[in-house]
Amino acid sequence: MNWGALCKPRGCRGIFGSVILVVAVWAPLACAQDARSSSGKAGPVFSNSGPDADIYGAAEGYPIGTRGTTTQLDKLVGVYSHFGEIYPSRPVGRATAPWQFKRASEPPIAYSFGTERLTIADYLKRNPVTGLLIARDDTILYEHYQYARTDHDRFLSQSMAKTLVSMLVGIAVSEGRIKSIDDPVSTYVSGLAGTEYGSTSIRALLNMSSGVEFSEVYDGHDDIARLGRALFVEDTRDPAAVVAQFNTRTAPPGTRWHYASVETEILGLVLRSATGTPLADYLHDRIWGAIGTEADASWAIDGSGQEIAFCCFNATLRDYARLGRLLAHDGAWEGRQLIPRQWLLDATTVRPVDGHLAPKVATPYFGYGYQVWLLPGEHRRFALLGIRGQVILVDPASKLVMVHTAVRQKPSEPGALREPLALWSAVLQQLGQ
Repeated sequence: MNWGALCKPRGCRGIFGSVILVVAVWAPLACAQDARSSSGKAGPVFSNSGPDADIYGAAEGYPIGTRGTTTQLDKLVGVYSHFGEIYPSRPVGRATAPWQFKRASEPPIAYSFGTERLTIADYLKRNPVTGLLIARDDTILYEHYQYARTDHDRFLSQSMAKTLVSMLVGIAVSEGRIKSIDDPVSTYVSGLAGTEYGSTSIRALLNMSSGVEFSEVYDGHDDIARLGRALFVEDTRDPAAVVAQFNTRTAPPGTRWHYASVETEILGLVLRSATGTPLADYLHDRIWGAIGTEADASWAIDGSGQEIAFCCFNATLRDYARLGRLLAHDGAWEGRQLIPRQWLLDATTVRPVDGHLAPKVATPYFGYGYQVWLLPGEHRRFALLGIRGQVILVDPASKLVMVHTAVRQKPSEPGALREPLALWSAVLQQLGQ
């Protein structure tokens, strides 16, 4: 998703428009189910409530709804934790032998936001968070859930899935399945031969710099709405034909950053062709099983059976944290290099020749790498972002990871990332030793 900046630069983005998609009294922790209360050990904390719980359907038990009601506010909590059950999805099996996080007592965390000094408990009272987890390397420091969600729920990633796609591209390159990311797309997807996207390099797609026109303003009439309807609603038989309809070039490749979910969709087609394997299976075999995931995940598919690459991967909070830990270690897991280290470095660093991708250039705040958002500053830090508040923040230096799932009322809200980033900044300052 194109969060772009913390305010609304060049149009904040949502996801597939209308296709996909009384203030509640805060329930005190005394009313929450606290895994620590009976055992005396650190563990996840659960609450049946959360900000504006009534609006989100608390009285009805946070209903899941149907495909036709996925954007209704009283269905969002249910949709964002049961998406893989609402839409056809391919399973991604958990690891044979789960790897377990250690746990530590919750540290006190305070952050500044505007003129206020707030605690992490205040953050949960102010934000529609379904799950919040903070880990430092192999140790979970904080894990809370709201709106009756638990550590067994699989949360919708939205565009956080884009980063998964780019990591799989890196693996495919290392295996020689993709010869070079400077190859044109048509080398792998014959259905795009003779189109503007077909003549665009894989690198330009990774960087969202194809120069091909694609509108993503989420008014229900834009290109992302057309793409979403074609993939989620219609009986898709040839996804290459779907993306081929976007065929007007407005800038030379590799010269202008412009967020376009269709470009990740094309990367998914490249991967499927190059590997001969569904994305979900390739992910399982190369990453998901190897990082010791504890729960099955899923990835939504279109009518042809192709994973919808630009979104809609679903996993538990702790498994997202395992993914974050893998990225924090630059693709290594317990001594085994799952994703080439150089690929991770390239994916999260802007080359001197790619100044248009730099933080505060691509957007007024973020930069952009290989389907991953780059934070400004002297340290290499990056983020996976999805609409309505899906975030994974990674700091390779300290090995801190913050996983944040949410149900914000609008797909994109001006300033919606300011407070999560303020909390993240405090986490780095207070725990990044």
